[in-house]
Amino acid sequence: MKKLLSLILAAALALALTACSGASPNTQTSQSETTAAPAENEPSVITLATYNGAGEKVEADFPYNPRRVAVMDLAALDILDNIGCGDRIVGVSKGSSIDYLQDYVTNDALFNLGTIKEADMEALMECEPEVIIIGGRLSSVYDELAKIAPVFYLKTDTALGLVESTYSNAKELAAMFGAEAQVDALLSEYDSRMEALQAAAEGKTAIIGMVNAGGFSLLGNDGRCSIIGVEIGFENVGVDSDTSTSTHGNEASFEFVLDKNPDYIFAMDRDAAIGTEGAQLAAEVLDNELIGKTEASKNGRVVVLEHSNVWYTAEGGITALGIMLSDLEGALLG
Repeated sequence: MKKLLSLILAAALALALTACSGASPNTQTSQSETTAAPAENEPSVITLATYNGAGEKVEADFPYNPRRVAVMDLAALDILDNIGCGDRIVGVSKGSSIDYLQDYVTNDALFNLGTIKEADMEALMECEPEVIIIGGRLSSVYDELAKIAPVFYLKTDTALGLVESTYSNAKELAAMFGAEAQVDALLSEYDSRMEALQAAAEGKTAIIGMVNAGGFSLLGNDGRCSIIGVEIGFENVGVDSDTSTSTHGNEASFEFVLDKNPDYIFAMDRDAAIGTEGAQLAAEVLDNELIGKTEASKNGRVVVLEHSNVWYTAEGGITALGIMLSDLEGALLG
């Protein structure tokens, strides 16, 4: 991640603060205000790097400093909130249980655009957005959405790494509002936090998985939780490098886990993340005789990620990244 000297950051940040007003999402903003004329000498269009419906990296034109934005992805909502552009949002996908985004979910002044997996097209057209921002769960309806307004598709590039991908996506999205410098300031602390985690993980093995409906699935370095193997640096002994696990992992037995006998076991609790009623907690699923024989269990290193809902649904946001690092810091540095 690029590192800027503090004086440069301070100066650039002061300039960038003019891009968005930073109003609370609870502020009632009239349509006449959100469609106010652009400032003098402000460009009308900006070209940004994003993705098309096939998930291919492309460059596309967007309105510069848009006043009406529809946000249908939690990471994007997180980024806009952090750079102070929450007042530009006219509609969001509601129903999220992410606590730091609840002001948007519960704000009756914002249109309810469905969920992060299923768009309410009628509500989306009614809110008259200048820009629509989506994540991978809505990529299949990209072409339909693009008929309403230009679509900015934000996703994590696991080859680049979650931290660098978050930084890159946040900078690109912030550029739409002329607020790129704020991203540098917001993410500047993450370098030292990553270095401490990398030092703790050096030379250690791990199995990384997801608990769902009482079962355990292995996660590789190509999808969810990839930060643990790719950037933190654990040797992920649960999967072959050529095996894809990006969606929901590959089902594995506890005998397999014992055979690999890793130093650490990291688990995301999917049922907790999506609020499955009556589901057995991941900690209970992993509290069994076979897991108990592993070195990870003997040394108290079976880690259920505390904020599994953030890991599962909000990866790629600025606040989300900080929470994910905190979960790992609690397990490795606490």
